[in-house]
Amino acid sequence: MPKATAKWLVENTALSFKQIADFCHMHTVEIQGIADDEVAANVPPMSPIKRKILSAEEITRCEEDDTTSLEMLEQKTYGSKQKQTKYTPLARRQDKPDAISWLLKNVPGIKVSQIVKLVGTTKTTIEAVKTKTHWNSNNITPKDPVLLGLCTQGDLNKIADKVAKEQENNQAI
Repeated sequence: MPKATAKWLVENTALSFKQIADFCHMHTVEIQGIADDEVAANVPPMSPIKRKILSAEEITRCEEDDTTSLEMLEQKTYGSKQKQTKYTPLARRQDKPDAISWLLKNVPGIKVSQIVKLVGTTKTTIEAVKTKTHWNSNNITPKDPVLLGLCTQGDLNKIADKVAKEQENNQAI
C-alpha cells in the first residue's frame, strides 16, 4: 500500500517528497499530488511505524538530512513458509500410481512422507499401491517419476541420498 504509506508520511513527517517517493517507489509528482489532495484523496493514511516497516528513529534521522534515504526495518518471518503444492494436470494424475510403484521398487526404504512430498499424492494412494488394493492395480507399471514429469531429478536424488544415509546409519547401529 504505497499510496497509504506515502499519504501518512506526507501528513506526519517533514521528509522531502523525493525521500518519500524513493521509499514508496513512486514519482515525486505523485507525492506532490498526495500533498495537494489531488491524488489518493479517498485512501486512508497508514502508519509505517505501526506496520513495522519503518522506525521512528529512521524517520527522524532522514528528516534531519534530506540527502539520506529511508531504509526499511528488517522483515521477520515467523515459522517456515509452506511450499505451495504445484498443479498436476489431469493427464499426469493417472501416472502417480506408476511413479509410486517405481519409487517403492527402486528406492527401498523410502518413507511414505517422502513419496507424498516428491510425487504430490496421498498416503492412502501409496498404501493402496503397496498392498495392491489400488482400483487400477492391474494396470500399474513402475515408471520413473522424473520421466513422467512429477518431480525433478534433483529432488529425486536428494531423497535417494537421504534414504541411503539413513540405511547406512541403521546398519552401523
